[in-house]
Amino acid sequence: MSSVLHFYVRPSGHERAASEYIERKLQRELPELQGVKTEQCYNVNWTAESFPSNKEMKKLTWLFGCPLLLDDVAQESWLLPGPTDLLLEVGPRLNFSTPTSSNIVSVCQAAGLGAVDRVEPTRRYLLSFAYPPSADLEAIALATLHDRMTEQHFPQPIQSFSSGCIPAPLSSPIDVLAEGRSALEKANQELGLALDSWDLDFYTKRFQELQRNPSTVEVFDLAQSNSEHSRHWFFKGRLHVDGQELPHSLFESIMSTQASSNPNNVLKFCDNSSAIQGKEVRFLRPKDPTRPSSFQQRQGLRHVVFTAETHNFPTGVAPFSGATTGTGGRIRDVQCTGRGAHVVAGTAGYCFGNLRIPGYSMPWEDPSFQYPGNFARPLEIAIEASNGASDYGNKFGEPVLAGFARSLGLQLPDGQRREWIKPIMFSGGIGSMEAEHVSKEPPEPGMDVVKVGGPVYRIGVGGGAASSVQVQGDNASDLDFGAVQRGDPEMEQKMNRVIRACVEAPEGNPICSLHDQGAGGNGNVLKELSDPAGAVIYTSRFQLGDPTLNALEIWGAEYQESNALLLRPSDRDFLSCVSARERCPVCFVGTITGDRRIVLVDDREWPTGTDGQVEAPPTPPPTPVDLDLDWVLGKMPRKEFFLQRSLPLLQPLTLPPGLSVRQALSRVLRLPAVASKRYLTNKVDRSVGGLVAQQQCVGPLQTPLADVAVVALSHQELVGAATALGEQPVKSLLDPKVAARLAVAEALTNLVFALVTDLQDVKCSGNWMWAAKLPGEGAALADACEAMVAVMAALGVAVDGGKDSLSMAARVGSETVRAPGSLVISAYAVCSDITATVTPDLKRPGGRGHLLYVPLSPGQHRLGGTALAQCFSQLGEQPPDLDVPENLVRAFSITQGLLKDRLLCSGHDVSDGGLITCLLEMAFAGNCGIEVDIPAPGVDALPVLFAEEPGLLLEVQEPDLAQVLMRYQKAGLHCLELGLTGDTGPHAMVRLSVNRTVVLEEPVGQLRALWEETSFQLDRLQAKPHCVAQEEQGLRERAGPTYCLPPTFPRASVPCEPGGPAPRVAIIREEGSNGDREMADAFHLAGFEVWDVTMQDLCSGAIGLDTFRGVAFVGGFSYADVLGSAKGWAAAVTFNPKAGAEMKRFRQRPDTFSLGVCNGCQLLALLGWVGGSSSEEAVETCQESWLARPGLLLRHNLSGRFESRWASVRVGPGPALMLRGMEGAVLPVWSAHGEGQAPGRLGWGSLKAGIRGGHQGGCSYIPCPRFITGYMAFSSPELQAQMEARGLAPLHWADDDGNPTEQYPLNPNGSPGGVAGICSPDGRHLALMPHPERSVRPWQWAWRPPPFDALTTSPWLQLFINARNWTREGSC
Repeated sequence: MSSVLHFYVRPSGHERAASEYIERKLQRELPELQGVKTEQCYNVNWTAESFPSNKEMKKLTWLFGCPLLLDDVAQESWLLPGPTDLLLEVGPRLNFSTPTSSNIVSVCQAAGLGAVDRVEPTRRYLLSFAYPPSADLEAIALATLHDRMTEQHFPQPIQSFSSGCIPAPLSSPIDVLAEGRSALEKANQELGLALDSWDLDFYTKRFQELQRNPSTVEVFDLAQSNSEHSRHWFFKGRLHVDGQELPHSLFESIMSTQASSNPNNVLKFCDNSSAIQGKEVRFLRPKDPTRPSSFQQRQGLRHVVFTAETHNFPTGVAPFSGATTGTGGRIRDVQCTGRGAHVVAGTAGYCFGNLRIPGYSMPWEDPSFQYPGNFARPLEIAIEASNGASDYGNKFGEPVLAGFARSLGLQLPDGQRREWIKPIMFSGGIGSMEAEHVSKEPPEPGMDVVKVGGPVYRIGVGGGAASSVQVQGDNASDLDFGAVQRGDPEMEQKMNRVIRACVEAPEGNPICSLHDQGAGGNGNVLKELSDPAGAVIYTSRFQLGDPTLNALEIWGAEYQESNALLLRPSDRDFLSCVSARERCPVCFVGTITGDRRIVLVDDREWPTGTDGQVEAPPTPPPTPVDLDLDWVLGKMPRKEFFLQRSLPLLQPLTLPPGLSVRQALSRVLRLPAVASKRYLTNKVDRSVGGLVAQQQCVGPLQTPLADVAVVALSHQELVGAATALGEQPVKSLLDPKVAARLAVAEALTNLVFALVTDLQDVKCSGNWMWAAKLPGEGAALADACEAMVAVMAALGVAVDGGKDSLSMAARVGSETVRAPGSLVISAYAVCSDITATVTPDLKRPGGRGHLLYVPLSPGQHRLGGTALAQCFSQLGEQPPDLDVPENLVRAFSITQGLLKDRLLCSGHDVSDGGLITCLLEMAFAGNCGIEVDIPAPGVDALPVLFAEEPGLLLEVQEPDLAQVLMRYQKAGLHCLELGLTGDTGPHAMVRLSVNRTVVLEEPVGQLRALWEETSFQLDRLQAKPHCVAQEEQGLRERAGPTYCLPPTFPRASVPCEPGGPAPRVAIIREEGSNGDREMADAFHLAGFEVWDVTMQDLCSGAIGLDTFRGVAFVGGFSYADVLGSAKGWAAAVTFNPKAGAEMKRFRQRPDTFSLGVCNGCQLLALLGWVGGSSSEEAVETCQESWLARPGLLLRHNLSGRFESRWASVRVGPGPALMLRGMEGAVLPVWSAHGEGQAPGRLGWGSLKAGIRGGHQGGCSYIPCPRFITGYMAFSSPELQAQMEARGLAPLHWADDDGNPTEQYPLNPNGSPGGVAGICSPDGRHLALMPHPERSVRPWQWAWRPPPFDALTTSPWLQLFINARNWTREGSC
């Protein structure tokens, strides 16, 4: 009989502590509140017959507590409520095991605690009042402290995880034969199926023709598989606009764009993603992915993959979890392309309503607007959706490199309210795939149907139908909540490794076909996979996370992190071996039959084995699904839609009399679409994988302004892929055709700054978000589509994929609030030279650069739908437009030629905010002044500056000026010389004139502060406010970093002839690690024989470390860092006898070295390999050495969130062998981590109101910093001083002058003294928080000022060459 054990951890222990955001929120809601204390409780399901032994209790206490403290975990609560206190406990809903629990259980199993099968953390709050709190106060507090979507209140401590339920019986068949359509109508209502009148008529008729009644599971299945979400009825339907039928469906029109573009697609409109012809590249891959093996050099044709989708409805209901699963679903779309593809990088976009930031006025936001209770508020969506998407990508190991964010809430002249109540959560992904894996094989009888990934949970049941509801809010609220999924990036990453192992299999890829599970769950994916051959599927073969699931839930639940594939039986052993090595579940759930039917057999009472053998059951098992595949997935009658255009009521734009340019800027620069996106870019990894050549941030201050994202196709090549975004939805409120043209134009004027193969090679994903079923909206969408097709034909680019979301409206009381119609264009192309990209930051070549302007609609200055109009709560009449597409074709061609000839210093496109914003952004990024005069005879300054007519702004050096002007003018384009760059630094002046009249004169730092203001307001709600204030103030004063290579620095050179056998280094990864491939590349570049080794390999005894000279422990989130960074990894090393013995023997050999980066850095500290301890000898001799207090522990960043930064470090003297000869260097390096701060003695006590814990089970929280009284890097100041004196802390975060610093964000994690790396006394073991392995190639650098821009090798390569040289010395 299992029992639930409780382990209470006080705030100074393991959990994240108070968030000022939640504190302020609590105080706003509960002014009577006097204080808050908090603790976290780990609720452990213990399944053994007896109570845990003393040793087992010590292990559990060690796992849940802080290793620097010996008394922060207890089995009794630390919180003792008084008569005027309120004790509240909240945590995840217990209907399924959370991803947090799954990871903690894995850690417990690694620690030898096999009796633990579930661990759910809860948060406990003690709220103090002056008088006994009322029930109303308790309700308000609960609403503030937990997410009703994913959590519940526990009035009493958890006593059992058993639901006491049995599988809910399925209702009897739906009696269509007796009751006709009314039977389906009833099921439609009860199950929330979103079937429209056409669907009800069609399916009633079909079942009557079959002369049988459908089962509940079949009707549910049909609703999901044939929902608008899955079938895209509108885009494939027959459209009648104003009485005239369109000659082609929208889908056919979009496909027609291929005719005017180069035929370089290898996949289009037919797979999980699209793909274009790539390049021949060299790359590394393991010799044998089923076991530890060396990386070997390979060469092959690698294509570029792209996909994009939205996850709007789930994100509107539960922003964090909705965005996580949106990101996860899109990642699976990339990895399931063809027979398996490589995930490389992502893009992200968010559209939300008016933010209404407390205490921050944005005058265009209408305070009278009301918001529905079943959707999250726009402010929560802006923060939590981006948190969710970022968190998922960070843990999976996918960088985000481009995006957009936009808000709108506006009452139109006709009284309509337009706002993103239902938000847009956009996720795009770029990847690569080998040419031999492009085509899926057709299903053949006898093939295995296999599910790879997480177990089945009662999650997301009915999501496809719920997303198809015409107006969100018309479904019952409980059905809306039930249709939202929860994400587990750890499981997704393990699944990705299984697919990659198949793709990299030396004998050929065993995967015959591959599909990701999304809308419709197993029912949808298994039908798609088996079509047209048919399959039989057995419920007994699924791994269930909940034994109470019925057949409908097994078939229809949209639980995440699951793919389906076809495999020949001869390859079962390979897949099973790989899955075991990667610790990823695999289930052989069925067989391809060839009878063209999909049959689900519910055989759980009498399971059928994979060999088909079964003891004869007394009665045949039920078959809840038995359908003809052609009938379900085959060609069906097209739906007809009768649409009417509805012309908008337009009013001229009326601006306040005497409005100055500076007054207009004070609004426009703060509009979320225009303002800085720093609040988004700093919390998402922008370097993981080591393939990133251009991410969002540019210039000395890493300003988020890049126009285009660029990735390499291999670490070893300079060919890659580029992608850029375009979207202009506000203009669609005036003219949807204009909005479509501008979306295409914006994508291309962004993409143009990367060197691509040819404009006609550019392909686009088109994502449509529209309330298409509402009056006037369908016709507007059709018009937009027509305009997009026409402009693409003129430009020579084409669409090759995309998605639609056609229910972009929400019910607010009695009002239906529509979102603006939105088209997001993701343009992508092969990049022939990833080093030729030009960024917006002004470079000031020779002290001054010349600024040129290439307008694409010269002479036009239209203000309709612009940021200026929106900032005065209006739309205006005439929007900007791409009047002559040929101008864009010519400008693209000329600009690409200039890139190839290296004649451009900087470049930026004119878009949101107009020409003035474009000019200012280039100055902001370059941290310099400009002096500009814009000639526009007869035109007022405001239209000249704020019109958003498409165009390009360029910086060139003086010797190239005449040639650049001539090239544009010779092509028939206007190219205006506007002025010069000025002085450098935040106090440099921006002087802007129009027609020789000065309209703006102000220091660049002051204007940039205005542009950064909204971002910092949002940052204060997601990070520690005093850190945000530090960064905000620093940007007002900083000139930029100074890098230094001392004359004694070795000249890094790649060893061509190593001479003799190369030394072996093991790249060791744990489940959740994600930095192994870039680490392998760095060591390979330095001349090592590099091996791929997992902790599973070491724990199982598959390999030892005796033949290795070095080991590298890579970055990532081992076990999702659920118990603290690398805590689970340390448990696996410490408590597994085989792994522990190998590690100990390796460490004791004097001829070995180790490198731990990020997560690996924490591991080395926890193991005591670096950082020392209060008694190192005691650690070596103690029988239970893991109980010893480490000398160092890395804790959560001082800012309280994940930090992604391009930061500077200073290399100091010391014994570290990998840093030899590098002393005195000040170098930039990628930093990306959530735990990198090194605290010391910690206290605890009352916290002012507002505790909210970290992400648990996919729940929605603000990540919070630990409450620490003194930020000491080591267990004692004496130990820290001793190590500093001995040179055992050889790496420090550096300020702009190159000195060690604690200033945020120059020191991204807050480590006292600026410590960024530590080493062992003998110098053999080095632990670093930054990522030198992501900075070993010059193109991986985020900013390279002269003379570093001329280096052919990165100075960071020397770190790895030093290790190679040391192994040659033959001694320690």
